[in-house]
Formats: sequence, C-alpha cells, structure tokens
Amino acid sequence: MKVIAMIPARYAASRFPAKLLQDLAGKPVILRTYEAAVGTGLFDNVYVVTDSKLIFDTIEAAGGKAIMSIEEHECGSDRIAEAVTQMDVDIIVNVQGDEPFTDRESLAGVLEVFHQDPEAEIDLASLMTRITDPQEIENPNTVKVIVDHRNFALYFSRSPIPYPRATDSQAKYYKHKGIYAFRKRALMDFQRLPMLDLEATEKIEAIRYLEYGKKIKMVETQVSGIEIDTPEDLERAIKVWK
Repeated sequence: MKVIAMIPARYAASRFPAKLLQDLAGKPVILRTYEAAVGTGLFDNVYVVTDSKLIFDTIEAAGGKAIMSIEEHECGSDRIAEAVTQMDVDIIVNVQGDEPFTDRESLAGVLEVFHQDPEAEIDLASLMTRITDPQEIENPNTVKVIVDHRNFALYFSRSPIPYPRATDSQAKYYKHKGIYAFRKRALMDFQRLPMLDLEATEKIEAIRYLEYGKKIKMVETQVSGIEIDTPEDLERAIKVWK
C-alpha cells in the first residue's frame, strides 16, 4: 500500500487565529507537526495542504512539502480530497495541524487496521482515548465517540455520550482524536456528498461518513497529546516541550 500523510492547515481559527504560526519552542506549531509526522517514518510522503501563503512559505522554507488549496473548503477532509485527486495513493492519513505531539505508535495502530482488513470492509480508521475528567466529558470542544463491540464508531457528539441515566452506570467515555486514515475512495466520496443535518448540527465532519453508511474503525490509544485550540493550550504545549 502507498501511504501518505496530509496535514490540512487553515490560517483562520475562530478560537485562536493564526494558531498554526504561533511559536512553539523556536518553531511554528505547523512546522513542529509536520516534522513529527515525517519523523514517524510511516509515510511515503508528508504534505501540508493550506489556504495560507504564510503557512505554505513556512513549510517550503524549512525544506518541507506544501500544497496550496485552489478552492475554499469548510473542513479538512474536503481540503485533502482536492489535493489528492490526481495522486496514486491507497491510504491517506489526515494529521491535524494543531497536534505537534503526534506519535508514531498511535499512527502505526491506525494503519495496522488496513493491513488486517483483507476484505476492505473498513473505509476509515481513527483514534480515541479514554477520558474520565467530568469537565472534559461535558466540554463541547471535546468530541466524544461511542463504538460497538468491534470498535466501529456508532456516533460522534459534542454532548456527553452515553448519557448517564443510570447513576450506577460503568460507562466509559472516549475522546475522538482528529487523526483519520482514509481509503482514497472513501475520501473522494466525502467530497461529492452534501452535508446532512446531523453533521451541520454538531459541526463534526466524521458524522458525514456515518450518515452515508461508511464504516469507521476506532483504535484506542493511551497517548492524549495536546491539541492547540486556545492560547492556554499553547502555554501547556510549551511547558511540555521544554
């Protein structure tokens, strides 16, 4: 299988504008993320795909590979789909640009899913990590996922799922980490399929795949990392890096 990593990188961000160009221990966040993906050694190629000339120039100046988006896109999957349309690849891994602590073990686990799928039943694979902090479970910025007995995703939500109606419930809660591995055909389908009500309501692109019957295999990881969504997240990342 030919496997590449794509890092979608928007300049604008509602909670933290230009966050990908913020300094993280001497280098921009997006460059740290790019170098982490390359450093795993798992990919035939790694690209940053962006709508920003500043981000494009940052990656190119460091000797990396960057692609400028031609069209405007509402989500990372659409941005990546445009970039890979003419590429001869089998699996595309979407690495979030705001996750500079991307680790090899987690990515290898996601890719292993496809090696263990001779019938090509799985359209996507993604990561989840166990969460127990009540504030994080309630936080709408934390996307939760519930799975079936085979770890196929049933639903993603910003609300706590499952809802603890039973006070003695032993339910486990999982945070969805925004790293996806797609078969190319599933990504191309995503680009042409219109957004439906559930995705539009929750603002979670993974829901579109479920609404159209795609199968998403979730892989549990113990590595939570740090997603840089706010200035406070960046401060935490700087401390961890040091």
